[in-house]
Amino acid sequence: MPKLAFTKMQGLGNDFVVFDGIRQKVTLDADRCRFLADRRFGIGCDQILLVEPPRTQTTAFYYRIFNRDGSEVEQCGNGARCFARFVYEQGLTREREISVGTASGEIRLFLEEDDRVRVNMGQPHFAPAEIPFLADREAAQYELAVGEQSVQIGAVSLGNPHAVLRVEQVDRAPVAQLGPAIERHPRFPQRVNVGFMEILDANHIRLRVFERGAGETLACGTGACAAVAVGRRLGRLNERVQVQLPGGTLEIQWSGEEAPIWMTGPAVRVYEGVIEL
Repeated sequence: MPKLAFTKMQGLGNDFVVFDGIRQKVTLDADRCRFLADRRFGIGCDQILLVEPPRTQTTAFYYRIFNRDGSEVEQCGNGARCFARFVYEQGLTREREISVGTASGEIRLFLEEDDRVRVNMGQPHFAPAEIPFLADREAAQYELAVGEQSVQIGAVSLGNPHAVLRVEQVDRAPVAQLGPAIERHPRFPQRVNVGFMEILDANHIRLRVFERGAGETLACGTGACAAVAVGRRLGRLNERVQVQLPGGTLEIQWSGEEAPIWMTGPAVRVYEGVIEL
């Protein structure tokens, strides 16, 4: 059985198994990802990240993300910060500004002097076809029938699809009930990440996220960006917002319209190891 070196990393408690697919051959499928993510029989993580050689001349690496259920997804904000820290600490690059290709396009990662990582997450996309979300026309909010109740959501893509609900108290939000139901709602043909947002003031929100293919996590970078984008569109948030997640705080900045959205936060190496697959 092949032995693979890996690094366990986390961003605000959203944890990852990271593989260098440049200096070793790494073959991942759904079964292997589920084994790696299992917290009793494998390593344990929310997602698996794979560093690959670049596929275009404008990028330094290609970045693949696999959920704990084995599905491959387009983007992961906390994972992007861990990716930047990993390739720098492993000596795969000496640059502190790194261009990376993903399934949803190119992103730029910046290693800050305070050990945080800043990520240009690109422009939020609200057109239903780009999310994708089944709707007759684009709107700031949509009414979504979930079982016998109806909820108001904002819908946006940050390279992956997000639904955002405003709640009065995030601690009491029905994440375990509504999260799975909305994740697999038929109006989201590729499933969706579900954010539950409590607005404290124009510069601060609290957020819990039920992630597509992973369940509720301690933090979700793209979810934080999605919540701020939706809150800005509703006229409730300022350009720079502190997003308090169960695992810690992210700083999100978005000037609106055609501008990219920026995310800044920590990325931490936990330990390194070798596993047989």
